[in-house]
This record gives sequence, structure tokens and C-alpha cells, in this order.
Amino acid sequence: MDFTNPAPLSIPSLLFNMVIGLLLSVALALYYSRFGDSLSNRSRFAPILPTLSMITLLVIMVVKSSLALSLGLVGALSIVRFRTAIKDPEELIFLFFAIAIGLGLGADQRIPTLIAFLVIMGYLIIRKIIHKAFHFVQPNSLFLNISLPISGTSDVEAFKFVQQALAEELKRVDLRRFDSDGDEMQLVFYVNARNADGLARIADHIHKKYNKALVSVVEQNNLLGG
Repeated sequence: MDFTNPAPLSIPSLLFNMVIGLLLSVALALYYSRFGDSLSNRSRFAPILPTLSMITLLVIMVVKSSLALSLGLVGALSIVRFRTAIKDPEELIFLFFAIAIGLGLGADQRIPTLIAFLVIMGYLIIRKIIHKAFHFVQPNSLFLNISLPISGTSDVEAFKFVQQALAEELKRVDLRRFDSDGDEMQLVFYVNARNADGLARIADHIHKKYNKALVSVVEQNNLLGG
């Protein structure tokens, strides 16, 4: 067997696979753009998915005909470094989905690829319908920063007041930072909040007792570990 000369690539097979891959990846991109939950700019990210599927499909169809090309591809890809980190898990999932479409069709596994695509898309659509029907709301992971002027007030009294104000509105509250110099107290809490109304009531409650208090919120859903 000659491993140096690749087998001729079937142009009709390549075109047929690319048409199927284009249809599947465009459907995937449309779903992601319309129904995705990612906080990034989905309208700019979605058009990348069909291109990624087509490139993956072409690479697999070219290298599968030659062991030498396959080994060369491994060597070439080993020097590639991607500098932009994908922080959103949903983006990563759809990137892998697009690559899987290209891999399956590039290996001429059309029926398994089509079946897997329909099953996965069916699951995504059913999950979206259930979430919409039952009004499932994902709580926001937030950092709540509170700065209190405590001149004439003990640290214990001020801290207990803040804890009580948070407990009335939030189910989960984790203290992440505590600073006090006798004149000002800085508190940082990690909290889960389903809407902004509870946070507004907390700020209002704190300002009634400490009118110069500063309350700020930093959203953490789009960060790793948030």
C-alpha cells in the first residue's frame, strides 16, 4: 500500500456533503442567533458556525484519504495557538456542535450525523419550550458591594443590620470581604437574585438608616467561576 500518494478525492461526494453540512450548520446558526442564552453578540458569532463546519468537513475529507496527510495535519495543528479564550459555556457547546457536523459529514457518516443533529436540536427546542412554559428563571450570580459610614455605630450593629436586610430578600448570601476602619465599613457579598426588585428594596432599606451608604452590584454570570 502506498501511503505517500493520497487517493483521489470524490468531488461529487465532497459537494454533496458540503450542501448537507451547510444546511445543518445554517439551521444551527439560526437557532443560536434567535434562541441562544449567551450574553455575547450572538448575531456576530452565529455566522461563524457554518464556516467552521465547512472547513472541518473539508479537512477531514482531504486527510482521510492519506496517512501521510493525516500525520502532517497533526504536526501542523500542534503549532497553532488560540489566544482568545471562550468563557461562555454555551458558545463552546455550539462550536463543538458545528465541528461535530463537519467531522461526521467529512467521514461520510451522513445518516448518523443527521440523526444526531435532529436528536440534539430536538432536545434544545424541547428544553427551550419547557423553560418558557414554566417560566424558569435562572438566578443571577452577583457581587453586592456595600459601603457604610459607621461613625458612632459599632461594627457589630452595622453588620447585623446589613445581614438582616439581605436575609429578608435573598435566599443565598455569602460574605466574601469585610473591611472596617472605624469610620467606614466595606462589605462584599456573593448573592443569587432572580430579579432587581429585591436588590432595590435592599438598597432602599439601607439608605433609610445610612443615607450616605453606597450600594453597588456587579454581575458575574459571564465570568468563569460565576
